[in-house]
Amino acid sequence: MITDTTSLKLEKENLEAEDFLPLLGTDYVEFYVGNAKQAAHYYKTAFGFQSYAYAGLETGMKDRTSYVLTQDKIKLVLTSPLTADSPINEHLRKHGDGVKVVALWVDDATKSWEETTNRGAVSYMEPKREEDANGYVVRSGIHTYGDTVHIFVERSGYNGLFLPGFKEWKSDYNPEPVGLKFIDHMVGNVGWGEMNKWVEFYAKVMGFAQLISFDDKDISTDYTALMSKVMSNGNGRIKFPINEPAAGKKKSQIEEYIDFYEGAGVQHLAVATDDIVKTVTAMKDRGVEFLYVPNTYYDDLLDRVGEIDEDIEPLKERGILVDRDEEGYLLQLFTKPQMDRPTVFFEIIQRKGAKSFGKGNFKALFESIEREQELRGTL
Repeated sequence: MITDTTSLKLEKENLEAEDFLPLLGTDYVEFYVGNAKQAAHYYKTAFGFQSYAYAGLETGMKDRTSYVLTQDKIKLVLTSPLTADSPINEHLRKHGDGVKVVALWVDDATKSWEETTNRGAVSYMEPKREEDANGYVVRSGIHTYGDTVHIFVERSGYNGLFLPGFKEWKSDYNPEPVGLKFIDHMVGNVGWGEMNKWVEFYAKVMGFAQLISFDDKDISTDYTALMSKVMSNGNGRIKFPINEPAAGKKKSQIEEYIDFYEGAGVQHLAVATDDIVKTVTAMKDRGVEFLYVPNTYYDDLLDRVGEIDEDIEPLKERGILVDRDEEGYLLQLFTKPQMDRPTVFFEIIQRKGAKSFGKGNFKALFESIEREQELRGTL
């Protein structure tokens, strides 16, 4: 049976995040996309997100348009430029569709900005009070890896829908949710030799602690490898694994991402569900494509992970992976990239007590990704 004792020891004994920056959770994740209206339709149809809020010409926003979608505690913001001179166009030209903002919910956005910039963060947005008839929100922001930014959102003085400048978005087309609950973790890809730099950034600038690390012995196949360290804030609500490439015989998925994204960025969002079989079934029925895992993965599954509540056959039919640690087990499955460029994808995860990240599945997962890379001619 494969266990991940290292992560649990670190979590129980050595999680010493200096919580000068208390984070209440993920507020929203904003994608810059080429066509926000059509992207919103896709995420509603395929992922079961619901219409929530809108900003654009009709609300007085002249340079961009944004659609906000929700599912349980998850908020996605999809933003496109309205003018040729918008800086959003440069982000799209360089990266294609991708995550620009990981917004963090805080009690005090001014203090969050001061604490992080005093510790060396580069300011993206000085504290700004935004008001409408429903009260006010204070937002501030800092730069992180690549062109990704963190925005701190203080909303205790606001009773409105989302943010000032947004109105309710009503739609006649509202497919049922698929059971996505919240963001479990978000993974960043950085360049060669940059992982420790950004691990130090999250430790020094944001007070995060390292939960676990994986090296190329843990995450490798016959052809490719990577290294990863998982950073977490003090209350454990925010987890950011940071990946960098490692030397291998062929090009790793991290190298492929960096080549096509043209730099560091968010690789995937892991979203939680209480019933992964039901969620994945619904998403497959709506056209979402997932990575393929050979049936041989399931031949000795129970020998590797022990007894589980689920029947093996439904997992096998959908390619759902299983791994165990000392706290329990988890089930996970990864979509194919959601953009034409082989960059951003989603992970669907259901935790049955496990606190780890599926170390026992790395080899099967990487071999599946390599099959896709081979089809793309980028391996």
